[in-house]
Amino acid sequence: MNDFKAQGKRSRNKGKRRELELVHILNDNGFNVRRGYVFNHEPDIVGMDGFHVEVKGCEALNVRKALRQSIDDAEKRKDGKPILAWKKSNEPWTVTMLLDDFLELIRKGKE
Repeated sequence: MNDFKAQGKRSRNKGKRRELELVHILNDNGFNVRRGYVFNHEPDIVGMDGFHVEVKGCEALNVRKALRQSIDDAEKRKDGKPILAWKKSNEPWTVTMLLDDFLELIRKGKE
């Protein structure tokens, strides 16, 4: 296997590990979720009703580009508010979302 193919496989495996890590965290916190199936064109995390979750695990993330991917996919699939969940090595998980969506979410929490 050449270096290019090996690098791509390592990247996919890292993405899979991050998705599974987040699935376990969400399940441990009472959410019944699973990792999405790429070949079914599902989001990275399935079961977060009302949210389209895009998961990234990388050291140098272009947050706006990754969030744009979640926004575009959420619009295509009509499956909820776009969320970017991302993690760098040895750092806590971070969630990024649009301000209007965040405000709507916290308003619902105040009801």
